[in-house]
Amino acid sequence: MTDTWREPSQAGADEPDAPAGASASPPPAGAQAPPAPPAEITPGPSSPATPRPPVEITSRPSSAPTPRPSGGVVSRPGDGLASVRPGEALAGAVGAVLDGLAAGALRRGGPVPAETPEALAAQVARTLAEARGEEALGRLTELLAYGAADPADPACAAHLHCPPLAVAVAADLAVSALNPSLDSWDQAPAATELETLLLRELAGLVGYPDTAAGVLTSGGTESNVMGLMLARDRVLERVTGEPVQLRGLPARVRPRIFASAAAHFSVRRAAALLGLGEDAVVAVPVDREQRMDPAALERALREAARRGEPPVAVVATAGTTDTGAIDPLPECAALAAEHGAWLHVDAAYGGGALLSDRLAPLLAGVELADSISLDWHKLGWQPAAAGVFLVRREETYASLARRAAYLNPADDEEAGYPSLLGRSLRTTRRADAFKIAVTLRTLGRDGLGRLVDVCHDLARAGAAAVRAHPRLELHAEPVLTAFLFRYLPRDPGRADEVNAALRRRLLREGLAVVGRTELPRDVTTELPGDVTTELPGDVTTEMSAEGSDEVSAGGSGAGSPGGGRVRLKLTLLNPHATVAEVERLVGLVVAAGEAEEAGLS
Repeated sequence: MTDTWREPSQAGADEPDAPAGASASPPPAGAQAPPAPPAEITPGPSSPATPRPPVEITSRPSSAPTPRPSGGVVSRPGDGLASVRPGEALAGAVGAVLDGLAAGALRRGGPVPAETPEALAAQVARTLAEARGEEALGRLTELLAYGAADPADPACAAHLHCPPLAVAVAADLAVSALNPSLDSWDQAPAATELETLLLRELAGLVGYPDTAAGVLTSGGTESNVMGLMLARDRVLERVTGEPVQLRGLPARVRPRIFASAAAHFSVRRAAALLGLGEDAVVAVPVDREQRMDPAALERALREAARRGEPPVAVVATAGTTDTGAIDPLPECAALAAEHGAWLHVDAAYGGGALLSDRLAPLLAGVELADSISLDWHKLGWQPAAAGVFLVRREETYASLARRAAYLNPADDEEAGYPSLLGRSLRTTRRADAFKIAVTLRTLGRDGLGRLVDVCHDLARAGAAAVRAHPRLELHAEPVLTAFLFRYLPRDPGRADEVNAALRRRLLREGLAVVGRTELPRDVTTELPGDVTTELPGDVTTEMSAEGSDEVSAGGSGAGSPGGGRVRLKLTLLNPHATVAEVERLVGLVVAAGEAEEAGLS
């Protein structure tokens, strides 16, 4: 799949960049503090030896009036920062931001502030009301950094929330300063061509032919909407002979979308937005690792055909949110083709595996998809947003084509001025391709692939630590960089309650950000003492926001005694974390679980 990747020769690509804003967690008691991180990690880390400062943010002194660059007229405080020309004013503003980031991280002293939501909300409201003039930028940046869940801290491992690379953050600053918009060539001359060339490279990465096309998106949700919209338009026009985008959905036709029970919730949301209705989505059963069952998919497709319900799309997931599970892509492609359905692969998470020689084979068959979603703000270490949507054949974009006289008049295009307006659902659109292009030219696929491999190794080490602890239970081995587990209380009937509470304890104490999800209803789990809990078979399910099933009627719900469905989740996306730090995080979970149990007795 990766042999069509067109990577430029790049000197210095052997040295991976460091995440922006990286900070170190406090070492375990008795351990020696780690050495200072490399200079390229910005902004400065918080000091592990420094106690938490008071909650109140210290006011910065007001600056003296600053002469305007154009002459001797004295400006009011803050006027210099109101300049619209990048230059000295921007340099000073960036300095204030870096100072604020460092001060806020130092005050926080960990992955998340040790505050209740109410206390933090009051502090935000107070500081927002007080910050004025030139001090506002630095003071509010300090507040933002203090109140952040810092993805560069090794103990912040709940979500697909990566620490962005410093080079990508710097590239993003350039885009913010120039503010190009990709809805017309005359607003983004270079950026228009750069996005086109980058997408050609990314199409090669997934194994697409030269006929491919695509666009930068806000992320997997927008990409999934686009894939299913194009599927709806193409398949239903073939079935009915009418262009859906012009005439609307045909009467007496019940289209269907097939996605695994672990697919992202945005699939159902897309079906609703597209007028198909959430009930049009058929949830295909999954195995214990949350991979779609191809036999179940085949049965569902045949049943829809028997009822005269046209299959619009099969959505295969390459990297579920909870476990990183990858559906059997070749089988999904064959079944979609057999039944005339569009195949969309949601690779928002798992697409990063294509950067790794070790993990890329897991996505074999992705090149067979009609459309693909990728998120570079997950396993690509880009500031959000950095979503990518690709189609295998450019002509399938036809229903999205638009002509606006003030943006892309036909005579301009005939004269050689290209337009990307018909590639996106959005009009105003940021040049998010730039930071990805800079990152690829700086690190290359090999450099990014090493970061992916490091995070995969960290996940395996974390899973091993869970497996080795008698009070923890591992759900399954990590496929990518995430895994599920739970704390095993002495009273098995309180497992859900204790696991949910220990996560909140870690947040409240500012010690760790750990994910939480729920297993599908049909998963049987074993508890200590050979006690087996199986969820009732009459529970109906729906896709949850995290991708797994959620109880909607009957049975035991989240946090109810004996449900046995709540799981904790670690998502390791920080390539500068160490195995020791991951093991320490696992230890914090155990300690929080023991503290919760003690409070119950």
